[in-house]
Amino acid sequence: MVATSTLNNKNSVCISELIQQSFQHAALTDFDYWDYVVPEPNFNEMVFEERTCQSIVRILESCLSKSKQTKLHCSKVLVPEKLTRRIAQDILRLSSTEPCGIRGCVIHVNLETGNICKKLDKIVYDPTVVPTFELTLVFKQDSNSWPSFKYFFPRTCFTGGGKRTLILSPGFRLIKKKLYSLIGTVVEEC
Repeated sequence: MVATSTLNNKNSVCISELIQQSFQHAALTDFDYWDYVVPEPNFNEMVFEERTCQSIVRILESCLSKSKQTKLHCSKVLVPEKLTRRIAQDILRLSSTEPCGIRGCVIHVNLETGNICKKLDKIVYDPTVVPTFELTLVFKQDSNSWPSFKYFFPRTCFTGGGKRTLILSPGFRLIKKKLYSLIGTVVEEC
């Protein structure tokens, strides 16, 4: 019995040493793995992305502002809070997989009112770069908004024909079309 107890002690010592060694090896391997998988945040990229997002927001708002009198024939366009920011973030997300990024983008801006889709503008983000993809942005008119007060009063009270207000819906469509692809035209829709 004494021999058996010393054999068990030796085995238990050897097993505990093996467990300790494998734990140390596994612990180092796990840390090394996560060091490579989770990169440190690059603040320069985050600042650049934020600036680009703000630039796209300004371009979209400028497009709506120019279109309100020329193509929409209204005095005001009411845009839901953060709609243009959400669109800009989706545009950046869709352009992140492209060879030239956002610089190779052409954006066709449209407005859907009922069953009619009206073209508002064509935005070329960087005219010096050959476009690699197109995005079609479709704003939607808010059909659930309150009707204008002019519908409740006689026509004599409201004489201005171009005084109407267009209210945009918080929903939109964004369709991506790759221009140069080995498998042909690829269309993605958000």
